[in-house]
Amino acid sequence: MGSISIAADDGMGRRKRVPLYRQLYFQVVVAILLGALLGHFYPDAGEALKPLGDGFIKLVKMIIAPVIFLTVATGIASMKDMSSIGSVAAKAFIYFLTFSTLALIVGLAVANIVQPGAGLNIDPAALDTTAVATYAHTAEEQSLAGFLLNIIPTTLFSAMTDGEILQVLLVAILSGVAIFTTRPKSDLVLDLLTSFSEVIFKLVHMLMKFAPIGAFGAIAFTIGKFGIGSLASLATLVATFYLTSLLFVVVVLGLVARFTGFSIFALIRYLREELLLVLGTSSSEAALPSLMEKLEVAGCRKTVVGLVVPTGYSFNLDGTNIYMTLAALFIAQATGIHLSLGEQLALVLVAMISSKGAAGVTGAGFVILAATLSVVPSVPVAGMALILGIDRFMSECRALTNFIGNAVATIVVAKWEKALDTDRLAAAMAGTPMALPSEDSERHERSGPHSLAMSKAGESA
Repeated sequence: MGSISIAADDGMGRRKRVPLYRQLYFQVVVAILLGALLGHFYPDAGEALKPLGDGFIKLVKMIIAPVIFLTVATGIASMKDMSSIGSVAAKAFIYFLTFSTLALIVGLAVANIVQPGAGLNIDPAALDTTAVATYAHTAEEQSLAGFLLNIIPTTLFSAMTDGEILQVLLVAILSGVAIFTTRPKSDLVLDLLTSFSEVIFKLVHMLMKFAPIGAFGAIAFTIGKFGIGSLASLATLVATFYLTSLLFVVVVLGLVARFTGFSIFALIRYLREELLLVLGTSSSEAALPSLMEKLEVAGCRKTVVGLVVPTGYSFNLDGTNIYMTLAALFIAQATGIHLSLGEQLALVLVAMISSKGAAGVTGAGFVILAATLSVVPSVPVAGMALILGIDRFMSECRALTNFIGNAVATIVVAKWEKALDTDRLAAAMAGTPMALPSEDSERHERSGPHSLAMSKAGESA
């Protein structure tokens, strides 16, 4: 995207500089500021702009399924050793389980130390639970068995039309294996998918030009509908959640990044456009195609990116996990309920399961919380009404933390798999990412169909 374009070579060994106003991250920053101002001073007008944000997110979701399918299927089909797929998946899930659990524990520890809900003395019977009834009902329908069965699509093509990430991933893996095992007879199919992926990633670049419009509409709606002032009454919880998430990113993920050989701050700078897009739209999915592309440019092998990123969007939700334990204890404290250490550990165990069962559900953070509280009767589900009004403001932080966590996870797993080009990673972290060459003797083996798309992106800057 913009970072890659800035570092593009002009063909004569010189770096071309793109004017600030043409850089995507600058455009998104301006759009967010203008949207916030409009929503604050003209709330009705800001609220009316909701379709702009929703429309952009729908545009991006439209191409998520083909991006995942093409990346994974062509990556697997062009591999030399099929056994590495299982190795990548196993290491990814070990990472997900470890850091998702750690995020839950961090949220639990901070809630006990800060106690953001202490002293509110709210009677659960006096709360209006009408607004949270939908989330509670959705949570009741979630189960681990149902979640696993839902990974299997109705037909081979319904996964693409329904847009379920894990269904698309399953079909992509099976298709990649099928193409791999039937080569060279299936080389024509692989070439066709490779060419089609170049078209899709060109489409990604085209759609990203609308990111400022989507961010403008989304932030104007949020501020216009809820107002900045609505944060005041529950500012302690919001501030605690943001600071806890920041602590997790800087300290926990920062240490992981350091041991892996890069700086978490350099990664954030490299992904600044995508992070601003997530901030503006409150949706990490809006930046998923671009994240996959940039991680490849940063030296992660395509098969690792294709497997880790989509599964991480369902199983590696660091920000959501911090929110769950923090919000649950806030509700308990606000309603005057004391939870023993055993009950708190039970809360963590239930949250570990429920966070997987509700993956991909609309309003997942709130649904997961409802599912967790329904299994831990000590904390009243009715207490969710206390945080419903500010949940939108915390969703941005959840999405940002989840996004950064998945980027770190992908680089770490690539390093474990010896599938990380450290020279490319260093260049990307230094702000001068190397565009993948349009012709490469190992194209099918390492970089895959994104090479031409990325090269053209650099030339067009």
